[in-house]
Amino acid sequence: MKSDLKTQHIHPPITPFGTNMYLGGLIGVLVAGALGFLYPDASPPAIAIILIGSALMVLLGYKYQQGPELSFTLTFMHIQFHSHYGGWLAKWKNIEQIGQASISVDGWYEPVPWVGIKLKDYEEFVRSICPRVATKLLLDQRVLLVMAHKRMSDPPYELEDILFDDSHYHTTSGYVFKGLQAMLANRMRYNREFLGYDFFISEDFLDRPAADFAGLARRYLAAS
Repeated sequence: MKSDLKTQHIHPPITPFGTNMYLGGLIGVLVAGALGFLYPDASPPAIAIILIGSALMVLLGYKYQQGPELSFTLTFMHIQFHSHYGGWLAKWKNIEQIGQASISVDGWYEPVPWVGIKLKDYEEFVRSICPRVATKLLLDQRVLLVMAHKRMSDPPYELEDILFDDSHYHTTSGYVFKGLQAMLANRMRYNREFLGYDFFISEDFLDRPAADFAGLARRYLAAS
């Protein structure tokens, strides 16, 4: 049954970067204090700079240690992306296909570390995204479209035209996207034409290879 599928939360792996920064900051604070105590004639501005920089490292390191702010939730109803700047949600009933993305090279398809999602209809997805998330999607995922465009011998469009196309987009229900929403919908249309999917999830956001995550998501999709 659909409801038997357990909800899963996917987080990117925690790297030792935060711990190293935190420890480095603590050492810097101790060094600044020792310099001030052992060398009273030392330059106060220099010690202050070391102390302030070290304190910032402690704060940032502590923040990184708290775990990633990015995550995905998979339920029997939908897949959802969460982050400190917003998120998106796609219902399984509106998803046509999920798989590891690939780019054509001389007639061969080369897998890339991204998971592609192809929707049945754009309207619900695009209307629910806040401007900041839409902007992040446009900026972060353009590299895939650029790669696919550059590897075509005779691309049908100029690259600049498809990266910044904000012409009005008409949905199947008659709703008209304008501005940033139109740019996102048009980008998804070009993504589908060049790459076979509408938008993508970077492997950097996942706790497993893109192919494995795509397989997991397809099990939810098949049961929906």
